[in-house]
Amino acid sequence: MEYFAVFFSIAGSLGLFLYGMKIMSDGIQQAAGERMQKVLGFMTGNPLNSVLTGLSVTAVIQSSSATTVMVVSFVNAGLLTLKQAIGVIMGANIGTTVTAWIVSLVGFSLNIGVFALPAVGLGFFMSVIKWKYRNLGTAILGFGFLFMGLDLLTKSMPSLGPDALGFIGSFSGMGIYSTLLGALVGMVITLIIHSSSASTAIILTMAFQGLIGYEIAASMVLGANIGTTIDAALASVGARPAARQAALIHVLFNVIGTVWALVFFHPLLGLVNLLTPGGEITSRLAMFHTVFNVINTILFFPFINQFGALVTAIIREKPGASAEGRYHLDYKAGMLRDTPELNIVRAEKEIRDMAGIVSSMYARISGMLAALADVDSRNENETQKIQNEVTEFCAELKDKERLADEMREELTRFLIECNSHEPNFSSGQRVSGLLRIIADLENMTDESYSVALLLERSVKKNQIFKGKEMTALVPYTDLVGGFLEFARDHLGRTLSPEERNAALDMENRIDKARNKLRKYGRKRIEAGENVKTELLFIDLVRRLEQLGDYCYSVSAALGG
Repeated sequence: MEYFAVFFSIAGSLGLFLYGMKIMSDGIQQAAGERMQKVLGFMTGNPLNSVLTGLSVTAVIQSSSATTVMVVSFVNAGLLTLKQAIGVIMGANIGTTVTAWIVSLVGFSLNIGVFALPAVGLGFFMSVIKWKYRNLGTAILGFGFLFMGLDLLTKSMPSLGPDALGFIGSFSGMGIYSTLLGALVGMVITLIIHSSSASTAIILTMAFQGLIGYEIAASMVLGANIGTTIDAALASVGARPAARQAALIHVLFNVIGTVWALVFFHPLLGLVNLLTPGGEITSRLAMFHTVFNVINTILFFPFINQFGALVTAIIREKPGASAEGRYHLDYKAGMLRDTPELNIVRAEKEIRDMAGIVSSMYARISGMLAALADVDSRNENETQKIQNEVTEFCAELKDKERLADEMREELTRFLIECNSHEPNFSSGQRVSGLLRIIADLENMTDESYSVALLLERSVKKNQIFKGKEMTALVPYTDLVGGFLEFARDHLGRTLSPEERNAALDMENRIDKARNKLRKYGRKRIEAGENVKTELLFIDLVRRLEQLGDYCYSVSAALGG
């Protein structure tokens, strides 16, 4: 019974530690959400930038697993290239060592029980008050829970006694077998709790209490680096080949790195001892963790391209796999829970793709109007040819409109899921704006398809717009097209006052042009022109103006 009590005490301490880490990570993410999104944009540069991005993001969210799962998701969405993903994964492995340093320098060097409970109290009251430092309070609350859990874990471990952990201690003195068995134990612990940061904290605690020796503890740290790859591997299941390639990179990078570290285990320990002469065992283990990951990154960094080529050769894209089908946005709820702020970036990328669909539909409409202007309706062959072309044109726009409907459905569900995990106030407002933009873009595809059907009807009934009507339409369609490009080019950022004024000016110019064209159509009816043709013309003008209204609505959601 005594062992059961100790076991549950340790389990509870570990649970409190993990819960504190989660809350602290959420609070920091919410407090620094927009800054972290800017950091993500930094990774689009050279490979070194990608490494620095992975390092900084992981240092903030305190989880290399969350970072790599996010990377796999972003590669799957096409937001990151495989080359960028490799750099981010390398940086994430370095960033995760921050936890070991925090635990080592604070958890065992100070009487953490003295300030952990006050941190919980302060953090709680800061987090429930509606003010700008609310997210910081959440982070402080998590910090307090984390070190309360560590304090309880430190006090619970000795209760096990040397006999309970004798199977680990017995590994000592077996040479290479000791190192391999220690790595195996570290890997298994990490696989069970899904957190290398937490398993490293456990290893440091056991070492601090003298339950395991330095070499065994160091080998367990190496094993934890393999165990942490499980989350990225699971996240890639059922994903596109590019996402599976990113997950494989994480596995190979950590496994190959652990293998060479095991081969040169004692020289690596010697280097750590030189860097931390006379240091506490916890400081030496934290240094070991950092040195290993830094050296591993330095060794692999010059071969990023070759590494990418290797995984691409192992996991190939099947011919025809990229063919268009029903749109589906792959994501894991757990990934959204760990990084709700950062996944808004992914949604913005998909929304830009959706805006690209609108632009392509409008470009086809402009092209079809130009084609109709050149048609000689008296020529039977030309008439039949344009009828076939406009039928294909409508079918194409119908497919794009269907795709936009599917994107709206999937993206709306994705953003609502992001919002359910309580992002910061600014990000919550951003999600609301994105939901509005998604609805506007989908409505624009509906209007574009309606224009296509209208043009098809005009061709079938031989009511094609010609001469002065088409001449009057050209500057009008150019105005709407220019506004559409303006809205698409500014997605993902807030409009400046000058840009907001420019959007308002374009909206007013389109409205004035619409009124002028309506009057022109009515005058042609009064002059005896074909009533049905002129009514189609006025309907076309109205629908194109509606596209301009949606563009202005998008601009307003961007800060207009």
